[in-house]
Amino acid sequence: MREPEAISARSGRINAFLDELVPAADAPPATLHGAMRHLLFPGGKRLRPALAFAGCEAVGSDWQLALPAAAAVELIHTYSLVHDDLPCMDDDDERRGRPTVHKAWDEATALLAGDALQALAFEVLARETADLAPERARDALQEVARAASSRGLVGGQVDDLAFAAGAPDEVGRLESVHRRKTAALIAASITSGAHLGGASAAQIDLLAKFGEEVGVAFQIADDLLDAGDWEPCSMVRVLGEAGARNRAQSLLESALARIDDFGPEAQALRELACYAVGRPL
Repeated sequence: MREPEAISARSGRINAFLDELVPAADAPPATLHGAMRHLLFPGGKRLRPALAFAGCEAVGSDWQLALPAAAAVELIHTYSLVHDDLPCMDDDDERRGRPTVHKAWDEATALLAGDALQALAFEVLARETADLAPERARDALQEVARAASSRGLVGGQVDDLAFAAGAPDEVGRLESVHRRKTAALIAASITSGAHLGGASAAQIDLLAKFGEEVGVAFQIADDLLDAGDWEPCSMVRVLGEAGARNRAQSLLESALARIDDFGPEAQALRELACYAVGRPL
């Protein structure tokens, strides 16, 4: 699918901001800073920053208000990839067409680079929102922290690693993992951006549910790309390709229905959701 304008038109802004935030690769300690930048640049599609911008825009505010949230969620996402690739977890040798951080450096450096990226995410979100109303900054910070916690990304990764295929209620357990490991940060990308844009509690509730459903659908769509090489924690393994596609489509349709009343301001959010799940709007 063609990349939506909500990504292509704004990727330069988030890339420049991230480049300012992360110390140069030759800044001491150079080994650590080089490792921190290794997966961050040139980076992936910047979907999560785009969702933060779109969440802010959906509640009627200038998308650039969400820049601190956009940077924070991308830093959290990158840290999680660095750690996921480690031998004690997924043990991957390559990411985004280049050696993983622990292969390019070593395991200790990769672990510390991930730690530093996570810390920087919260530093940026706290510092760069100082001029906003305190409750906006607080709520955005809380959204990202919860998504990265034991109730979100980290807890989902624990259960992914321990997932037992064939045990009862596989679909329910799979969705529980996906909602935490993948969808929690996708939802927080949207809601943290919306908080910085001054969203109401009712808007946040709808956007959180929207993001959760889109996040699970995104994970299913991503698993479908594995062409038969499915991990134990994969909806495709349990439901088959057709069943998994149907489940992803159902989740996407439910998510889009939740933001029907947001009007044209949420068009970028709708386009990004469809793009993430590989479906035309």
